[in-house]
Amino acid sequence: MEIYTVEQAAEKLTVSPLTVREWLRNGTLPGHKAGRFWRITDKDIEEMFAKN
Repeated sequence: MEIYTVEQAAEKLTVSPLTVREWLRNGTLPGHKAGRFWRITDKDIEEMFAKN
């Protein structure tokens, strides 16, 4: 299982890091908060696409 930072996930999804952070805050993209940092897994990205 791959774990991404916000910046890495943004690059993988070809969107800006601000967009990824917005998706995380509003629940569009499931993620896990580690302290003040978000971590996103492959499974989180797959879940986002499965919902939409």
